[in-house]
Amino acid sequence: MINIDFDAGTLNISGVDILPPEIIQFAGFDVRSKTFRAKASDYARIILALRKAGIPFADRARKYELLPDLALKEQLTTRPHQARALTAWKQADCRAVVSLPTGAGKTFLAIMAIAYLKRPALILVPTIDLLTQWCATIERFFNIPCGMLGGGSRNIQKITVSTYDSALLHMEFIGSRFALLIADECHHLPSPENRLCAAMAIAPFRLGLTATPELPEEYSSVLQEMMGDICCNISIRELAGKVLSAYQVRQLRVELSGEEAAAYQHNRMIYTSFLRRAAIDFQRKDAWSSFLIACARLPGGKEALHAFFTQRHIARAGKAKLEMIAGILRRHAGERVIIFTADNDAAYTIGRKFLLPVLTHHTKAAERKEFLDLFRQGKYPVLVTSKVLNEGVDVPQASVGIIVSGSGSVREHVQRLGRILRHAPDKPQAILYELISANTSEESISARRREHDAYQKR
Repeated sequence: MINIDFDAGTLNISGVDILPPEIIQFAGFDVRSKTFRAKASDYARIILALRKAGIPFADRARKYELLPDLALKEQLTTRPHQARALTAWKQADCRAVVSLPTGAGKTFLAIMAIAYLKRPALILVPTIDLLTQWCATIERFFNIPCGMLGGGSRNIQKITVSTYDSALLHMEFIGSRFALLIADECHHLPSPENRLCAAMAIAPFRLGLTATPELPEEYSSVLQEMMGDICCNISIRELAGKVLSAYQVRQLRVELSGEEAAAYQHNRMIYTSFLRRAAIDFQRKDAWSSFLIACARLPGGKEALHAFFTQRHIARAGKAKLEMIAGILRRHAGERVIIFTADNDAAYTIGRKFLLPVLTHHTKAAERKEFLDLFRQGKYPVLVTSKVLNEGVDVPQASVGIIVSGSGSVREHVQRLGRILRHAPDKPQAILYELISANTSEESISARRREHDAYQKR
């Protein structure tokens, strides 16, 4: 008889000297325990293979049961796109990734999935803000308490929400207690650390949720292995003006002053000349680390590094951009505006210039909550942020976004657009302004990050 046990985030397979061919691909021999060992995430594949082959086994790994009394406290009104996503997930044997735009109801889709399966569920989230938001939603809809793992809490319940970081620390103990694994913002899951959260869980049913499924090939394959294929991918354009706010995207080219342009070109020349001498190609994935190593080792490296940061700062925060921001704020007086920057220095510069609240990773949790609450109430009509509002924050009142600077990441650009697309009563058409310093590297950066359906002309 084959015995299958959960052991510290893995499956321990014992009782036989040789594994049957149906499951040999999933396990290897562990010389320490003199048993076979498999990833916990392969639990469902192993059980199904043994059942199909009619091989007797004792499943001692599973520590969860059905929740027949699990019920919704209030009825959900399913929108067509949510019903379509839920159906696609069911047809994928309840193991797949769903891509829905920010504001399209990914959380409610997860609620429907939990209610459908009626089994214990673990929900993974990347931030403390999302941890509290999810717990509040779970307790709003279900008739059982919600567990919380992270942010100083360690309360495990039949339905538990955990940050990725906390789950990683505890999964070797709790990985057998949940049948459904939900990964919110699941584009975070394939990182070398976070993927262990999914690998150490036996959950046969899995639901990945993201607004930005685009990933490098190696990360995409990890997400597919751990959570399943993308079974439903609904675009921003498909829902704009219906479920989401209608929106415009306006690119505004901003000219550097004569002094700024001269300084930019001078520093840009120092930087690019060094790149050529050091034979550094930024098409390669390791280009940035190679550049830093070269700066430390080669003559002129210190000057090249200083020149890089100087030319980048000029492009990101020129005087004309500040004047453009002032004009946009006047034009949209009374509306809720989020100003996005690529770095903290630029965010604080704008905050000081216009006397605006600034949110960065340095902002303490209590102050951050206060700023967001006041923004939602309209007492703070404008927020400035570097990157902390890119995802995971619900501010449906925001209707204007100003991208002062950013990376070339398509995901970041789509996430920033998503901050202003949530539907709210009497909300005006959303507008995203993208400020680009003319004749600088920002033009090519903008072109890269706009390679998404949401930015194509309609």
